[in-house]
Amino acid sequence: MVEERERGQMDFRDVGIGKVAITGASGFLGSHLLRRLIHQDGVEIHALSRSRRASQTDGVRWWQADLTDRANAQRILRQIRPDVIFHFSGLATARADRELVLATFDSLLVSTVNVLMAAADVGCRRLILAASLTEPQSGPADIAPGSPYAAAKWAGGAYARMFHKLYGLPVVMLRPFMTYGPGQSESKLIPHVITALLKKEAPRLSSGRQEIDWVYIDDVIDGFCAAATAPGVEGQTIDLGSGFVVPIRAVVGEIVELMDSSVAPSFNALPDRPDEPVRAADTSIARSRLGWKARTPLKAGLAQTIEWYRRRPEYADCSHRQ
Repeated sequence: MVEERERGQMDFRDVGIGKVAITGASGFLGSHLLRRLIHQDGVEIHALSRSRRASQTDGVRWWQADLTDRANAQRILRQIRPDVIFHFSGLATARADRELVLATFDSLLVSTVNVLMAAADVGCRRLILAASLTEPQSGPADIAPGSPYAAAKWAGGAYARMFHKLYGLPVVMLRPFMTYGPGQSESKLIPHVITALLKKEAPRLSSGRQEIDWVYIDDVIDGFCAAATAPGVEGQTIDLGSGFVVPIRAVVGEIVELMDSSVAPSFNALPDRPDEPVRAADTSIARSRLGWKARTPLKAGLAQTIEWYRRRPEYADCSHRQ
């Protein structure tokens, strides 16, 4: 069993990690990891994004990278030669729309296979993939994913396990449960509720009956950092979650109370998504192999998230109390 770690305790240099590459570095998970690793002295950070960025900002080397292009993925990772790769890039939406089939296939599955190929060719100490809680779990052979996103993530995980088993690639897959926190897209549930209430508008929601395992972004980033340094976790898929579920209605109610809002959320304004999985994270492997557990209580995480959105310039004129 790995001893439990405190936030920020792990030092990459202690285990010989000098270069880190982060794909999808401008996204929610990637940007938070980037900000965390900036504080790791002596670690060279390479951030990959589809959009063009300044070549170097705050000690970070940015690369414009289309990882759906195999030659591009190979060229960039061969130039960087990172010790650890964190792979986050790809379209993140669990909608079941048919027009998302090819988009998620390219941005999630093709990019993942290209990164796996490049990592196997170039060599690395560890490749850490972000899995998804929407992926089907082990069960009957005819089990089917609930969205193109889930299908692409599921297939990407299968390729990753194959690369580990057949080619010895040191892959670790981490499955964050419903991650929330500052900087998340306003199209996601918690930011949607917060920003609507700040604008004194009723957030439009589904029934709110679905039960979800919520986990704060700082805790998730702790898990990814731990996975880069923990010994003997290659080939495993590890859940990152609280281990218990809370209904959407209860979370929305907590946000309303924390914001002291008089606006009533509009439940049943949107349809529920069919076949949404309801399950809590299995926290035992993360605790025993990574020394990790979720530390941020839901109420505290929501309060920090609310405060972040309140400080945004676009909401500066909104009353803090509805």
